[in-house]
Amino acid sequence: MNPGFVIRPYLPTDSESWLRCRVLSFLHTQYYDDVKPHRTVLAETAVALVATPATYQVDPLEGPDRNTVVGILDITIAGEAATIDTIATHPDHQAHGIATALLQRALPMLADRGVATLDAWTREDQAANAWYRRNGFAETFRYVHAYVGGDDDLAGFVTPPGCSQPVTAFVHAPIDQEAQVRERFHRVYVCRQYRRSVILR
Repeated sequence: MNPGFVIRPYLPTDSESWLRCRVLSFLHTQYYDDVKPHRTVLAETAVALVATPATYQVDPLEGPDRNTVVGILDITIAGEAATIDTIATHPDHQAHGIATALLQRALPMLADRGVATLDAWTREDQAANAWYRRNGFAETFRYVHAYVGGDDDLAGFVTPPGCSQPVTAFVHAPIDQEAQVRERFHRVYVCRQYRRSVILR
């Protein structure tokens, strides 16, 4: 069965399409303002994959062309441990198994590089958490992430001389302080670390 997409290594010519895919995929998640003006430069040992349409229109106005990025998976490697830096699926192509297919392609590549474990970080979006659990990840750690803005309680914040109180900032706190942090700040998330073995079963 034709899955409707092709998985291949990231190419420098994918840069602009990669950025658009990432921005649009994050737009309706708790990472909606995690916008990058350019893709992070990864080490040569990293795994960098994209998904592009298997079928396409010659005229870009009629549909995606063969180089339109509809899925992203970037993984950094540090010895026997690896971390998902970015995983994203364009909203027009979600629920077709693209993220899972990217992961399945990446796992043997990680094993070949001597990686034993793969981890990732996410917030409270139900779809993301469910995806990690379905794909063999287990939660191993959590902490609180709060964005601080002008409407929040800024008592105790110290800035350099001559600077104003924070316009926007973010802070981390231990999970056992979640209730206190939620009382003080408006935009608060529980960040979760997920981990799975790279060994294929």
